[in-house]
Amino acid sequence: MYVGIPYRLLNKFIVVISLIGVGVALIDSGFTLSAWLQQVFHLFYMSIILLSFVTTLRRYIRPKIRLTVNKVAVFDLLTSIAILILLVLHFTELFQSGLSTPADGFIAIKIAVLVTFIREISDNNFSLNRAFLNPGQFFILSFLSVILVGSLLLMMPNATNQPISFIDALFTATSAVCVTGLIVVDTATHFTTFGQVIILGLIQIGGLGILTFVTYFSYFFKGGISYETQLSISEMTYSPRMGDMVTTLKSILYVTFGIEALAAILIYISVYDLAGMSIFERLFFSVFHAVSAFCNAGFSTFSAGLYDESLRFNYPLQLIISITFLFGGMGFLIVVNLLRYLRHRMQRALCRDGQRYAYQPWLLSINSRITLITSGALLLVGLIGVMMFEYHGVLAEHSSWYGKLVAGLFTAATPRTAGFNNIDMNALAFPTIMLTIFLMWIGASPNSTGGGIKTSTFAIAFLNTLSLARGQTKVEVFKREIADNSIRRAFSVMWLSLLVIGLGVTLISYDQPELDLIKVIFECFSAYSTVGLSLNLTTELSTFSKLVVSFIMFVGRVSMLTIFIALLKNRHERNYRYPTEEITIN
Repeated sequence: MYVGIPYRLLNKFIVVISLIGVGVALIDSGFTLSAWLQQVFHLFYMSIILLSFVTTLRRYIRPKIRLTVNKVAVFDLLTSIAILILLVLHFTELFQSGLSTPADGFIAIKIAVLVTFIREISDNNFSLNRAFLNPGQFFILSFLSVILVGSLLLMMPNATNQPISFIDALFTATSAVCVTGLIVVDTATHFTTFGQVIILGLIQIGGLGILTFVTYFSYFFKGGISYETQLSISEMTYSPRMGDMVTTLKSILYVTFGIEALAAILIYISVYDLAGMSIFERLFFSVFHAVSAFCNAGFSTFSAGLYDESLRFNYPLQLIISITFLFGGMGFLIVVNLLRYLRHRMQRALCRDGQRYAYQPWLLSINSRITLITSGALLLVGLIGVMMFEYHGVLAEHSSWYGKLVAGLFTAATPRTAGFNNIDMNALAFPTIMLTIFLMWIGASPNSTGGGIKTSTFAIAFLNTLSLARGQTKVEVFKREIADNSIRRAFSVMWLSLLVIGLGVTLISYDQPELDLIKVIFECFSAYSTVGLSLNLTTELSTFSKLVVSFIMFVGRVSMLTIFIALLKNRHERNYRYPTEEITIN
């Protein structure tokens, strides 16, 4: 015990000091500082990294601790190698610029400090204290904290090419964290590369949730999570069994980073010959759009988005991005279940006589079936509608039938909370606008990076309506009965969404009566469903209207039902039931 206490104290100290180091690195990057202060910060960074290496060594040379090769040791080895490589790059740049001249920025060593912080905080226990905050409150507070920090970071001088107000920074941070994509200032011209990196980080954190990162790394190092944390995360992710919580977190991270990496590679290949872009700019473009697409954020480093003249007719790029955001909007668990099902089908096809790959019933879960069928039907309806209404409209500039089909498919898919535009939104026909509003309202699937009321909610409501029309008392599909709690939750989500959107439309119309009502309605639906499409209204909003839209984006991301659950005190079920009464409905 005596030997273990100093190590724990040293580890806690490194976590605190490295967190301070990350903050100092952000300030150093966001502000133009004097040369001597940069040198002081440089020494501070080096001290953090040196102490971190000492702590890491202590982790393996402590008495009574047998040295074993496991995933934690591999993680420590890889991060140590990464830090050493970053230090070599840093000192190479420093020597080339001259020892007497500070290397402006110290980018490599700042990244090394960030890696150090991630490594050290991973070796600490993380526990959600349910006596202090319930799961819904944890979820909401995490998003509010990231939005506030992001707003302050975006206001730093080196993050923008011109000063930005707090309201605009708050709006941009909310849009990024809530993976919406609505912008009040042009991302491409108003923000520097450093500012765009901040936005990229906010999108990634908002798409996955900060608790996902922290909880998984805690499990990765400790090999287990407290009962309270498992129960809280299970409630926030709606895992059917508490034991599936860790598997859920693993699936979320593996699927996210795997698809984003593959998408970035394919995007880079599709723009390799884009004129006027360096290799670094193409790499950043690829990574930024891969993350933005999978997280259904809709942010772009081009002012006109994918409607830019250099990208408008790049059909392979549009297909890659559309497939990426469709995967992101499908839901993490649905994607994992679908991949597992496809792998099993392929194995059965290749090994017909093997008992190991015998038929497995319900390998494709009912959630996956409902989501895939509903998503496919909505995509088909959207494609048919866009091709009908816009064939001689916004699609007319695409000369080939193939080009019209790809552009139409992209236009039909992007309202499912993606937010990218490859057409002129102001030129849309009125029927297309109404169809887009409908698709935005439904949005993506549960446990995904997208928003909206979700495909499963719409499917359950539709099935319930059919069962009532047929005189049935139960909702049945695929030889399964839908639970009453799911039906109640679905209709609560639907009417709460319309309540929030209606309130937003009312407040904005009252504050700015000169605005076109259909544009206001479109903006509020887009904000609630975290889509990011706009009829070029966002930049015309007043300060009050920006706050209203920011609130709608936040509510749409965390769900109004989650807010109610967080605010209202839970009442225990009592062991009695009142007599049932029929209420006149129509």
